[in-house]
Amino acid sequence: MTTDSTGGPGPTALAARLRELVAQAPDRPAVTDDRVTVTRAELDRRTNQLARRFAALGVTRGSMVSIALVNQVRHVECSIAAWKLGAIPQPLSHRLPPAELAALLEVADPALVVGLQPPDGRPWLRGDEDVSAESDAALPDVVGPAWKAPTSGGSTGRPKLIVSGREASAEAVLSGIDHLRLERDGVVLTTAPLYHNAPFMFSLIGLLQGSHVVLMSRFDADRALGLIEQHAVTWLYVVPTMMGRMLRLPAERRAAVDVSSLRTVFHVGAPCPQHVKRGWIDWVGPEKVIEVYAGTESLASTMIDGVGWLQRPGSVGQVVAGEITARDEQFRELPPGEVGELWLRPSPGTPPTYRYVGAEPRERDGWQSLGDMGRFDADGYLYLADRSTDVVLVGGANVYPAEVENALAEHPHVTSSAVIGLPDEDLGNVVHAILQTTRPLSDEELLDHLRARLAPYKIPRSFEFTAEPLRDDAGKVRRSELRAARLDRLTRDRPHPSAAG
Repeated sequence: MTTDSTGGPGPTALAARLRELVAQAPDRPAVTDDRVTVTRAELDRRTNQLARRFAALGVTRGSMVSIALVNQVRHVECSIAAWKLGAIPQPLSHRLPPAELAALLEVADPALVVGLQPPDGRPWLRGDEDVSAESDAALPDVVGPAWKAPTSGGSTGRPKLIVSGREASAEAVLSGIDHLRLERDGVVLTTAPLYHNAPFMFSLIGLLQGSHVVLMSRFDADRALGLIEQHAVTWLYVVPTMMGRMLRLPAERRAAVDVSSLRTVFHVGAPCPQHVKRGWIDWVGPEKVIEVYAGTESLASTMIDGVGWLQRPGSVGQVVAGEITARDEQFRELPPGEVGELWLRPSPGTPPTYRYVGAEPRERDGWQSLGDMGRFDADGYLYLADRSTDVVLVGGANVYPAEVENALAEHPHVTSSAVIGLPDEDLGNVVHAILQTTRPLSDEELLDHLRARLAPYKIPRSFEFTAEPLRDDAGKVRRSELRAARLDRLTRDRPHPSAAG
């Protein structure tokens, strides 16, 4: 434990919290990936070694450490090593093309990048770097200024960092997490990439709670089921796309797997289709299925379990942290039942929950908007509506149209574009691009252009060419109108059931 300015007990460094867990059960599994399992004691020693290598490369308290790796033990070790130096772990996609990596690094300005080689010559460490020659002795405890700094593309398509307002201490990180149901000494299955905030945050909180964290490098529905049984998973993180894929496994396969260890199935990241939600409630029991609505900014959140959801289908629950209000365009608070823009703020007296690097918040009178729309019922249960921004949720991941349009604009024969989301049974939505060009372009030509500029999930699944203007005289595009027209066309083109057979 550190000391404060008066010499009294100060906040508990995260490294000290991990040492407590080692003392309790040194041989208990801490992290498992596709290849290896490391115990609590091994994790502590290995991260001491890795922290010393980080320090030799210039990492100090307050530094950013960008982590661009697949889901593996080393990814988690990088966060712990950063904490041990008072640095801030900053997860990035391991699949970033060079242009997007360069833009993110310009904003983050990390002291070190692990995984992808930075294009600007800053310090770099390979993901499989051997650090076993370093000392594994404990380092002095340091409490860093922030415990994480994930990224977001933002509605403008420009990258930004969302730096946590919580210091890297056990008291700060583990306070107010009861609604997450991350119990002590459980088993957490992480199914999604750690460069997304939710799986990154929940995995690390689970680890600090003494849970065994099991990482999937790539989601596979059948393998996820097997891992639940193999490791007696108690806490499962999923997004609705994954939930749907697991439900579509053969009934005999699902029936043959023991999922009785599950105490919580936790989903966030995208609206969940009601038939998928009901399928999981029927499968594991309503009290185990938990949905949370929140943002990386941690301003406020709601929560609902399956019991409450069956009483109010479609709701994302009541507010459990901070405050949320629905307001009209004149910023007047709306009565129950009316849809408005959602504005959030922490509870009065709460310190700032985050800060942006590379952007400014949308703020008014102490409230902030993340661009979502919704309504409350008379009992304070929130129901989300379409987002006020044009973000496309692809399998729970945000795709910002402006970012895709900016990449398309770099093609010499693309004069204008509009990017929208179209419904997809598996992913929820897929990206569709509408283009004006100076000459005919093939899909493959456009894909080759975009692969060098965008992460794979952001690349359009389909292209459409038009001679109609996509933007008005002010340069604005009405994506909602474009999307509505295409949805109407899809409905009209779909064969009527009576025509089948």
